Amino acid sequence: MSPAEPRSDMTAVENLNTAYQRIKSEIAKVIIGQDKVIEQLLISLLSAGHCLLVGVPGLAKTLLISTLSNVLNLEFNRIQFTPDLMPSDITGTEIIDEDRASGQRSFRFVKGPVFANIILADEINRTPPKTQAALLQAMQEHEVTAAGETYKLDEPFFVLATQNPIEQEGTYPLPEAQLDRFMFNVFVDYPSGVEEREIVKSTTAVLDYHLEKILSPEDIIGFQKLVRRVPVSDHLVEYAVALVRATRPTEDDAPDYIKNWVNWGAGPRASQYLILAAKTRAILDGRPTPGPEDVRFAAYPVLRHRIVTSFNAEADGVDTMDIIKRVLETVKEKT
Repeated sequence: MSPAEPRSDMTAVENLNTAYQRIKSEIAKVIIGQDKVIEQLLISLLSAGHCLLVGVPGLAKTLLISTLSNVLNLEFNRIQFTPDLMPSDITGTEIIDEDRASGQRSFRFVKGPVFANIILADEINRTPPKTQAALLQAMQEHEVTAAGETYKLDEPFFVLATQNPIEQEGTYPLPEAQLDRFMFNVFVDYPSGVEEREIVKSTTAVLDYHLEKILSPEDIIGFQKLVRRVPVSDHLVEYAVALVRATRPTEDDAPDYIKNWVNWGAGPRASQYLILAAKTRAILDGRPTPGPEDVRFAAYPVLRHRIVTSFNAEADGVDTMDIIKRVLETVKEKT
């Protein structure tokens, strides 16, 4: 922790752990199951990253995000991406205002839906690259430029984009360079049988719940700064970097299976996100510093969309999850 405020940082870690338990309890009033997804979303938010959610329709992705924004007291906007969506439909547009008294006309910028704390970009792969790029610029810079003017977005700013994995006709898949902007690729799976029965019972009855607001935007910004102050050992940094470098077939010491199955491996941003995610997971759990298990937990959502497999992998029935599992078994942390 920061040498100046070690005690206050430890208190903040304890406060965050308490808030995390309350957040999960509040979300559980509305969302049944999906504990791992909720954990990954909060890790990404507190790391000041963004998430790409992949899952079939009907898994309550929109409800989960709106519930999370409610509990965190954040402004939420949902943007439905369609083939005819324009960049200005996201960022905003200038309109002509006329002063009735003087008759003078002037331009006024009307903010688009991107001006919120949490943005759900629904089916981002359904819109052309030009419109995708408008959102990705806002994600990277946390600002919007229109007619030569730059407008800062409110903090915290968190984007969750969804992709439908089973509907590929008429889509514009995100290029690898743009996928790299997302910290996590979160897979939203079907609920278990017990959870699905509970979902049906609760959603077909009278809905009666009240959500408490656990954190404020200022709290979240404070916790994001806390994450940056969490200490990490050099050994853990070396381990994270070794995992990422092991995914690159161009490395001289790359394993044979990587050279056979991978065209392109993960870049340096993956190493940064592994450490940030490990830090955040540790303090969410009430621990002052992360360990190798936190890096291994983050490996799947961080690396899943950053590894480009080869034809050989497809022929052998191997996907990125299999490759990540193999990398975690191959690369050992130093003691």
